[in-house]
Amino acid sequence: MNIRRYILIINTLALVFSLSAAKKNPYQEYIETYSEMAIEQQRAYGIPASITLAQGLLESRAGQSSLATLGNNHFGIKCHNEWKGDTLLRNDDAANECFRSYSSAAESFDDHSRFLLRKRYAPLFRNDVTDYAAWARGLKSCGYATDPNYATRLITIIERYALYLFDTESGRRAEEDAGFIHDMLRATHPVRRSRGLHCVIASPGDTYSSIAKELGIKTSKLLKYNDADKDREIKPWEEVYLEEKRDTPPDGISKATIGEGESFHSIAQRFGIKLATLRKLNPKTADRPGSTLRLRQ
Repeated sequence: MNIRRYILIINTLALVFSLSAAKKNPYQEYIETYSEMAIEQQRAYGIPASITLAQGLLESRAGQSSLATLGNNHFGIKCHNEWKGDTLLRNDDAANECFRSYSSAAESFDDHSRFLLRKRYAPLFRNDVTDYAAWARGLKSCGYATDPNYATRLITIIERYALYLFDTESGRRAEEDAGFIHDMLRATHPVRRSRGLHCVIASPGDTYSSIAKELGIKTSKLLKYNDADKDREIKPWEEVYLEEKRDTPPDGISKATIGEGESFHSIAQRFGIKLATLRKLNPKTADRPGSTLRLRQ
């Protein structure tokens, strides 16, 4: 290679690394901190590192949830009958549900892997370790989470941060060589369908105006579709609808509980329901975690 070209490439990489570091967010920091731990779990149990990382990022809000900060619970695993360790109570599908508490993040990661070895999740292991989309859909179909868009969120996170690189030795070498350059190259939002509606999934730092500009639609229209009274930063991994939402969810679900960090608006987005309709169905219900909302008459 020409020495001048080599120096140019090195200088360019150095510039990109410096820009990436300057823009680093909690999600990138989480990946840097726990990627090796996820790789170790893949080697021990055969669970894709990308899936482990994506679940950790989503369930713990990049390590910032109270379950993670107070109980080292990165995967939202509930107590179940066999758990004999420490516990924490949090609002989830119902108020004051029992969640496992760990002495360290490493213990949480290991328990997550062993949790997936249950018979219930056996179908997951028929998928290739590099097929993260099949694993994400399998987790949803096996009942890991009640969130109807759980698989879509995991896939979005994996593709947003190119977490699939951690699933193979060649990918890990590329990750080590390129750092978080891939994060700067994946700023677009693929249009998906959720609950029969077209939407995109917001990444950390997104606003309604930034998504509207990217997709070439009016911000005012996007605000209207998503029951937002003004442009603002969107909750990471929340749906942003590109058409008018419905009055009722399409799949027969009748109730939902506001979880930690959620609100009426979060539930409306999760199920693709108009916020006004949700409020009309629950006129006396407090907008706070633990409240159970009716989704249909």
